[in-house]
Amino acid sequence: MNLATVGTGWITTSFIEAAKLSGKFNLTAVYSRTEEKAKELAHTYHAAHYYTDIGEMAKSPEIQAVYIASPNSVHFEQALTFLKNKKHVICEKPIFSNTAELDEAYQVAEENGVYLFEAIRNIHAPNFRILKDKLQMAGKLRSAMLPYIQYSSRYDLFLKGEVPNIFSSAFSGGALVDLGVYPLFLAIGLFGEPDKVTYHPVILSSGVDGSGTLVLEYQDFVCTILCSKISHSVIPCEIHGEKGTFILENAAPISEITFIDSHSKKTETLSVAQEEQDMVYECINIAEIIETNDDTRYQKVSRLSKIVLSITEEARKQNNIVFGVER
Repeated sequence: MNLATVGTGWITTSFIEAAKLSGKFNLTAVYSRTEEKAKELAHTYHAAHYYTDIGEMAKSPEIQAVYIASPNSVHFEQALTFLKNKKHVICEKPIFSNTAELDEAYQVAEENGVYLFEAIRNIHAPNFRILKDKLQMAGKLRSAMLPYIQYSSRYDLFLKGEVPNIFSSAFSGGALVDLGVYPLFLAIGLFGEPDKVTYHPVILSSGVDGSGTLVLEYQDFVCTILCSKISHSVIPCEIHGEKGTFILENAAPISEITFIDSHSKKTETLSVAQEEQDMVYECINIAEIIETNDDTRYQKVSRLSKIVLSITEEARKQNNIVFGVER
């Protein structure tokens, strides 16, 4: 499948490498706002074409799918351009700024006979499937603690008076939509949609959250998600049941899973070795859905994206975090 990319950051190059590793995609074209960067990326990864005009790129008959990794606030506009030109769209997380954009984009995708995906690597990996299949080992679930706390070097720039995209409301930034979505996708993928959501953020002077605690309430247990781009932590993720506890080294990638029996205290390693470039799994799954027109699988991943985005939207509304595209 001929692939094009939008963006020139590390996440784009990682996806290009994963796409190549999957054996499912052939990089055909790249886009950047500047010709120099576009030309350099095309040369590095042997893409036949490079563009500095999104509209022109979208019209190319040689492109079947596009991966978008531009600033969050322009995901929607760029995705619509490609969808209307009948290109499958894989949009880096967070897929859009709010659910109104998502609903419209899904409708446009359907009208044009193409698919729209959110690129979120952890739920496609083998260890996620293992954890989901083995979840009953813990018995009745009572609590979960899922942190993703990682200090950003861009916060240093913020402290010096600059406002990088990820800390900007104009670019739909913030810790929850950037890092919190990883444990949030993990939680929704494992436990389903919660009954109630509460978010307690640390709001920066730019108007977005630098860190926060998201509480998901279910009928019999509570899942707490910690996210931050202004501090660092090495604590693992834990899922607690009456019969045992799962310990995950990270929410993304889910590289190690250990189960501890509550009664015997015996430990069991459940995880398997995964590709270091773990984005390969989402590439494979997305390509298979497109190749086989698997609407059942498509609806499952689409529903996950819709629930996650509705939760981050609700969390922002609770705390008056308003993105520029919503003003």
